[in-house]
Amino acid sequence: MAQAVKNRKFAAMEQSLFVYNTLTRRKEQFVPINPPFVGMYVCGPTVYSNAHLGNARTYISFDLVFRYLTHLGYKVRYVRNITDAGHLEGDAGDEGEDKIEKKAKLAHLEPMEIAQKYTLDFHDVMQALNILPPSIEPRATGHIIEQIELVKLILQNGFAYEVNGTIYFDVEKYNKTQDYGILSRRNLEELINNTRDLGGQDEKRGKLDFALWIKAKPEHLMKWPSPWGLGFPGWHLECSAMSEKYLGKHFDIHGGGIDLVPTHHTNEIAQGVAACHINPAKYWIHTNMLTMNGQKMSKSLGNSILPYELFTGHNSILSKGYSPMTLRFFILQAHYRSTLDISNDAMEASEKGFKRLMNSFSLLDDLTASATGEADIAPLQQRCYDAMNDDFNSPVLIAELFEASRIINSVHDGKLKIDQSNLDLLKQLMQTFMLDILGLKNEEAANNDLPNVMNMIVGLRSEAKANRDYATSDRIRDGLQKIGFQLKDSKEGTTWNKI
Repeated sequence: MAQAVKNRKFAAMEQSLFVYNTLTRRKEQFVPINPPFVGMYVCGPTVYSNAHLGNARTYISFDLVFRYLTHLGYKVRYVRNITDAGHLEGDAGDEGEDKIEKKAKLAHLEPMEIAQKYTLDFHDVMQALNILPPSIEPRATGHIIEQIELVKLILQNGFAYEVNGTIYFDVEKYNKTQDYGILSRRNLEELINNTRDLGGQDEKRGKLDFALWIKAKPEHLMKWPSPWGLGFPGWHLECSAMSEKYLGKHFDIHGGGIDLVPTHHTNEIAQGVAACHINPAKYWIHTNMLTMNGQKMSKSLGNSILPYELFTGHNSILSKGYSPMTLRFFILQAHYRSTLDISNDAMEASEKGFKRLMNSFSLLDDLTASATGEADIAPLQQRCYDAMNDDFNSPVLIAELFEASRIINSVHDGKLKIDQSNLDLLKQLMQTFMLDILGLKNEEAANNDLPNVMNMIVGLRSEAKANRDYATSDRIRDGLQKIGFQLKDSKEGTTWNKI
């Protein structure tokens, strides 16, 4: 059986995986630079606030990519960074006040306290959604030396200039020999005309020039020594330095949300070409937007909710809470490149669909094979691979899994016969595509062990309190609150309940 599975994986690889490349605006056959190794870099969060639903969609989508490439036998090095400095408030990310520092000042905390708090929150959400951790999760502040060396190289190659301790990338000079808008498909004149005048504009030679290294004002908290004085890196530079360090000058996949195309990823390409004479990535993959009831989610419109608010139902938008796996299933029911709208009706439908699939999956072990049978699973399995090979088409894959669900129910009800080899294949198909690749899991089955797990967690918190480790105690309490569990302390001890 194991050899048969291995052969099918090789067959899937031979049929070719096609991915949509934003760089070329077409689906291309996926051919790694150095097979069987694959390097993938995905822009991670700026940790100045709670993880949001847009994060959830992006990282679930790339979790799907990571899982499928691994399933096909590729050795994937998945790098997803943490931006913990240098991301400023302006549209380009290098104008205005540092997002983390601003939050720290308001809370009377150190910037690294803010970064740590929201990094832990991000990890909690990723774990709740069953998103696998990346191979490497570098922090921007841990790679200052690499960023300074990259600035030196860009200066040496003539594509940057210094003004009073700040280093700017010279976009118009770069565009004389390269296409600055190669990713966004916008020409330089159009980009210049659509650019607002921003603070510090008088220092720049051109309106599109962006900061590689920024001179720190005296009140700036996070700053490092450099050949140009005390300063800090530009947001775009961080990803270029970290991706090159762990994946090389040219790697297979660079991913992120579609909102990163016009500025952040455009500037990463410019930095890579200016420093190393090559586009950093062969395939650029981008996820589309999430909307709420047909509108872009934003705090100003009052239609933005956080993942844990969706899980618990503590929000004024949806009529009830939905489990993490329901949210994951909902996101995977749409192709990662399509706009996805959250509404009560859509979440309710996803909850019902997810339960249908899981109920069928739970019947598999009770099915009995016949000496002969009508069910032929091989074509169904092939269609599952075909869906994933077509740019990770999870909605088509899910439709095929509902067909598998129909077969399971028919066999269980005695309306369809299946022989042992096809039954084994059916079990393997559901395990592979539903659990391993889509990353779904049976929450109800997990809940059977919930009392024992919760009692263990409560015990660990009690030990932390006894040791006066109140930071850990509070983190356990707050983390449980975010995923829908409330702790109540009394003289008799601590009790818990599902919110």
